[in-house]
Amino acid sequence: MKNIILTGMPGSGKSTVGVVLAKTLGMRFVDTDLIIQQEQHDVLWRLIERYGVSRFEEMEEEALLSVMDTCDTVIATGGSAVFCEHGMNFLKQTGVCVYLDVPCSELRRRLSNIKTRGIAAAKGMTVEDIFTERSPYYEKYADIRIDCSKLGIEEITEIIADRVKSENGQ
Repeated sequence: MKNIILTGMPGSGKSTVGVVLAKTLGMRFVDTDLIIQQEQHDVLWRLIERYGVSRFEEMEEEALLSVMDTCDTVIATGGSAVFCEHGMNFLKQTGVCVYLDVPCSELRRRLSNIKTRGIAAAKGMTVEDIFTERSPYYEKYADIRIDCSKLGIEEITEIIADRVKSENGQ
């Protein structure tokens, strides 16, 4: 099976859904945010604070490209990974890209503290600003878009598993 690449806003459930999906399908799981943290020996928000958004996006691109030799893997990308054109195009060649679409009102509820979450965004940006800026990129790379507004993790996992199986002719 090809890789399954999860994209979406911070707080959309990429990491949580990714773990459950990998278990459900018997695949490996990789979280590119964790790759960055392991490589840099620090948490995301401090890296963004220390190096700035553009250097952080370079780290994110490196993390995306570091999964070059993976297959049969669920890959949860960072929320700003969609700004890394080279990395996203590479990932799309290795599998199917799934956009976990969560309404802005729900994201606002989930993201009570943007700073400690480690969101790569210009100072002063609101959740709405980030959502508006990134949504076209999530749509651009999506092979599959899941409206997660009224769904739980198990339902999202089941939808993705069914869609991916049907795309692979299973």
